[in-house]
Amino acid sequence: MRPVVPGRRQLSDRWVLTVVCLGVFATALDQTVVVTALPSIMVDLKLEVPTDAGRAAWIITGYLIGYTVAMPLFGRIADIHGYARVYQLSLVIFAVGTSLVALADSLPWMVGARVVQAVGGGATVPISMAIAISVLPSHKRGLAIGLVVAAAEAGSMLGPAYGGAIVELSSWRWIFWLNVPQAGIIFLALAWLPSRPQPSVRVDWLGGVLLAGVLLIFSLAMSRQGLFTLSSPTPFMIGASGLVLLVVLVMVERTRWQPLLEPAIFRSRAFLAANLTQLLEGVSLIIAMVTIPLMANTVMERDPLTGGWWLLRMTVAMPVGALVGGYLLGFIGTRPVVIAGLVLSAAGLFLVSTWELDVGEPWLTVHLLVAGLGYGLNNTPIMTSALSSAREDYRA
Repeated sequence: MRPVVPGRRQLSDRWVLTVVCLGVFATALDQTVVVTALPSIMVDLKLEVPTDAGRAAWIITGYLIGYTVAMPLFGRIADIHGYARVYQLSLVIFAVGTSLVALADSLPWMVGARVVQAVGGGATVPISMAIAISVLPSHKRGLAIGLVVAAAEAGSMLGPAYGGAIVELSSWRWIFWLNVPQAGIIFLALAWLPSRPQPSVRVDWLGGVLLAGVLLIFSLAMSRQGLFTLSSPTPFMIGASGLVLLVVLVMVERTRWQPLLEPAIFRSRAFLAANLTQLLEGVSLIIAMVTIPLMANTVMERDPLTGGWWLLRMTVAMPVGALVGGYLLGFIGTRPVVIAGLVLSAAGLFLVSTWELDVGEPWLTVHLLVAGLGYGLNNTPIMTSALSSAREDYRA
């Protein structure tokens, strides 16, 4: 059932889905837009290429941490104050963050601003899914999630090429300045969407803080070179402190009346399997999306736009795969779709790993299309499986 607000004209399902998907698209664009602009950003911030590549990676890592923490936290806030209003708030935060990124003159400023931007961007995802699910009948839940995932994948798809084109035509700062009017237009469109406040719901702020701390500490541990070379105990000590904080998070969540992370869902094999698969897939996807354009811009001595066009070959297949996965879900179930997606993405990345410096067409395109189709194909069933494991009031 679509949420009903007395005295407000109800909009068509297509209009509601279009507006929320545009919001997800605009914010998802900034997950990958930095990839092709990163060499230019490093030069502007007086960072050495490739010496400071590890430090510069926090421009991407910081965004991912903020994005991840914002999703469950703002999903819960939206349950209280209504989806449309919190969606608008998330766009305001996103616009403020993107403006601060455009003004950045140092790496700490850039990373901090990217986190603010990511909080706004990440908040749009769970709210969009909740709205999409509410306007379509229950037997079309896979399609509703597929539409939102496809919008997010489309934003990620165009990000590298979009960023590369702007860097070629102007400054990387315009990548972020252009986000402000986009967010403003979507903000105004959301004024017509219905809302569904639930004052009885509570936000687990302590759980949100602990979750952010766990993600930050584990990211710090993973970013240390000594973790892989076994040359220093520092990353293992950092990781151990992260495990301690994770235990604290679990203990706190078990005692909360309305926890941010509902303990019951972690007893679901489907939920755990879905999240573990999403985690491993996400790691490989980020590695591919950073490595491919960076390799084109450095080792192969191509311009930023070329690196973006290369990556576009992979990302263009992801929204297609998301829609196909959502459609097939109702016919053959979750497991066959996920297995097919994982096999395709693994095969595509293996083929990419065989590239020589003179790699050309058609193999470059074929390899990247196979990987992108696999990534997109299993996203919708993974998310549907995870959502189906949660109670109705925890699906936002």
